[in-house]
Amino acid sequence: MSDVTPLSELAGFVGKSPLSARDPITRRAMMNGMVSRLEARPAHRKATDMLGAVLALSARTRRMVQPRVNIDLDVFLPDGRRAVKVSLGHVTF
Repeated sequence: MSDVTPLSELAGFVGKSPLSARDPITRRAMMNGMVSRLEARPAHRKATDMLGAVLALSARTRRMVQPRVNIDLDVFLPDGRRAVKVSLGHVTF
């Protein structure tokens, strides 16, 4: 059997990324490079993504212009007494 276990390998791990460098200038340069690459990339959207956004906004607009509804729900016991009364005011569907 081997004397090296995954835990001992993990304990001996040394990060080699420039982001873990001791020199702050090296870390800052690496971070600035990552940020500039992310910012430079234009957002490519498919036509289906744009259509989905338009349909979602359209549905939300339709719901906003619909009249608001008040719902009153009464539940009675078999002997005629009220068991539950629920009122939902200004419900939008």
